[in-house]
Amino acid sequence: MIKKIIFILFLLGLLAYFSASLIVKAAECDDKAGQEKVACLENKVNDLKGQTKTLSSQISIMDSQINLTQARIEANKGQILDLTLDIDTATKKINTLSDSLNRITGILLNRIVATYEAGNVQPLEILLSAHNASNLLTRLNYLRIAQAHDKRLIYDVQQAKNDYTNQKDIYEAKKKKIESLKLQLEAYSKSLEQQKIAKQQLLIATQADEATYQQLLAQARAERAVVFGGGIDSYLRDVNQGDTIGFIASRSVSPGCSLGAHLHFEVQKDGSIQNPNNYLKSANFSYDYGSDSYSYYGTINPSGDFTWPLNEPIIITQGYGSHGFAQNFYSGGVHTGIDMDSSSPTVKAVKSGKLYGGSYNCSNGKLYYSKVIHDDGLTTWYLHTVTN
Repeated sequence: MIKKIIFILFLLGLLAYFSASLIVKAAECDDKAGQEKVACLENKVNDLKGQTKTLSSQISIMDSQINLTQARIEANKGQILDLTLDIDTATKKINTLSDSLNRITGILLNRIVATYEAGNVQPLEILLSAHNASNLLTRLNYLRIAQAHDKRLIYDVQQAKNDYTNQKDIYEAKKKKIESLKLQLEAYSKSLEQQKIAKQQLLIATQADEATYQQLLAQARAERAVVFGGGIDSYLRDVNQGDTIGFIASRSVSPGCSLGAHLHFEVQKDGSIQNPNNYLKSANFSYDYGSDSYSYYGTINPSGDFTWPLNEPIIITQGYGSHGFAQNFYSGGVHTGIDMDSSSPTVKAVKSGKLYGGSYNCSNGKLYYSKVIHDDGLTTWYLHTVTN
């Protein structure tokens, strides 16, 4: 009995230690700013992703991602402010250099004009026109000074031009950087809004209930297991396009594998996942969620020539791709099929081939499915379907 109490106290101590570690890690980031805070929060998000998947851990990850995006926005704004100040400084330097360049160029032009008007003075002329040796030396010295001054003016003009060009280049580079940062800021702001929506959508989808979250997670894992060969199935018969191959399984048929009656349709070619939108033709469909949830559950854009596996009108319950729901529940963050429903539970083959029916054991029941293997390397999957 004493050993049991000691063991329980030990476990409680471990829990307290790890909880305190997470709190300390979160507080560490609050004391930082700019890119240092961004790096700290990135590490925190990565640490949280390594935890066991629960609703609370998922919410913690999403909160950390929101904080990370907010930190990126603040760092981005700081960079824009610094660059704006740099541009103001560069503008003042450019104006000063422009004035200096104009002044020096004016002096040089005056010297050129004066030299032209005076003519090209040769040393022999100076020698012949000198009154005496002292006057000769004075004139030669003056000529040397004038030539040196002209060379200095030419150098100053060239240097002013170089400085002006350099400042203009710096100015243009910083302007481009600001434009890039503004676009990045816009993307971060949009991402922040989507992250906040995704968090709310997750709480709605799970009803803020851990058991519901785990059921959705189990469903996603079961679907991935089936399409990668984890189910047990057998050949039934050859079917033609449009033939009935089964019916959407109700909740009572496959409890635990689905929180609602729907068909998960998926396409593979030579074992590789394909985008079903590229195979299904345009149809009469609608979403069972509003446009404000498109980023969370995804949308569809059918552009192929396959008939749909359900009768129209079709209700889309989840699209293909990397949307919010997929990132919450699916391995790799991608929903590899299209989830749909219809007023009719009949499921039809989208193309001729060999029909197989099977099942996969999951929590509290089985995931029933059909698949049709076609003669061109394609396989179409119909999950949450009872094959007839």
